[in-house]
Amino acid sequence: MSLEFIGYIGTQHSSEIIDAPRSGLDLAHVEQAARIHEQGGFDRALVAFHSTSPESILVAAHAASVTQRLGFMVAHRPGFTQPTLAARQLATLDVITGGRSAVHIITGGNEVEMRQDGSFIDKEERYARSDEYLQVLRKVWTSTQPFDHQGRFYRYEQAFSHVRSPQAPHIPVYFGGSSDAAIEVAGRHADVYALWGETHEQVRETVARVRAAAAKHGRTIRFSLSLRPILADTEAAAWARAEHILEQARALAARNGKLNKAAPLNVGSQRLLAAAAQGDRLDKRLWTGIAGLLGAQGNSTALVGTPEQVADALLDYRDLGISTFLIRGFEPLADALAYGRDLLPLVRAQALSRPDLSKRHAPAPEGVAA
Repeated sequence: MSLEFIGYIGTQHSSEIIDAPRSGLDLAHVEQAARIHEQGGFDRALVAFHSTSPESILVAAHAASVTQRLGFMVAHRPGFTQPTLAARQLATLDVITGGRSAVHIITGGNEVEMRQDGSFIDKEERYARSDEYLQVLRKVWTSTQPFDHQGRFYRYEQAFSHVRSPQAPHIPVYFGGSSDAAIEVAGRHADVYALWGETHEQVRETVARVRAAAAKHGRTIRFSLSLRPILADTEAAAWARAEHILEQARALAARNGKLNKAAPLNVGSQRLLAAAAQGDRLDKRLWTGIAGLLGAQGNSTALVGTPEQVADALLDYRDLGISTFLIRGFEPLADALAYGRDLLPLVRAQALSRPDLSKRHAPAPEGVAA
């Protein structure tokens, strides 16, 4: 199983331990982050989406202008742009970047954030909307003739796009969401299903559920895992760094009034909090300190250790079926440099010499007994 590494390009230098000014968009930071990830050998970098953030497609286009090889995974929330238009926007980006684009579909589990952009429907309806949205998106990307569509949320006559992605049949679709409704949509549409950094047991369960959902449609899916590696020259130093990060995050959250806030209702966050309830150190070196402190607000669990130890832990997840790792640090630029220098080469080298146990558990081809 080939491995893919995705980094993170924020729109300004910030994290749980770095308080950023409310400037919104720091182009110099975007450019520096893009170059660091390209030089470090990352395959892609995520450009995130929030209801108050700079527009992700435009940020990705700018980052692409200062790089030559780095791919981009653009977070995109269905429902706020017509899918016919979004299909053309994303295909246009892929032409501009020379086939370096992918889209990460995030339906959204935060009701407050959804309402900031005018969406007041409930979670089940949102995933039903995402399902139809992706149907239209794919059809616009692949149809050779204008088509009509009439569904629950969208209606079109003679929809078509003259702009085509350089990638066949279209740009890759990553998809996130841990609820039953999300997994059903992922089974129908995702090329890569993305989950946060959970325990081995949780990942094993989710991989099985998503594979089963995809199999109902005759499809296979790859899997991505998001983590926040914390590296140091020794294991003791790495754990000391993790504890220091926790104290920095606690102090910053207290100053900004973000301690003791209600936990998110989305299933992904609830799963991370369930893991954190088991302890702050799980499996070999999964650390849940930040997730537990801040209510699992997104990608917030870490692997802690030396580069060799973290590389080994990442390959444990490969054995469970993970082929893509989305990694970003609490010190975004310095950590991205360290990952490219110290971690990615080790993982790739160890992957060549270590048996891939995921092959033992991969689903059998259609018509072949498992």
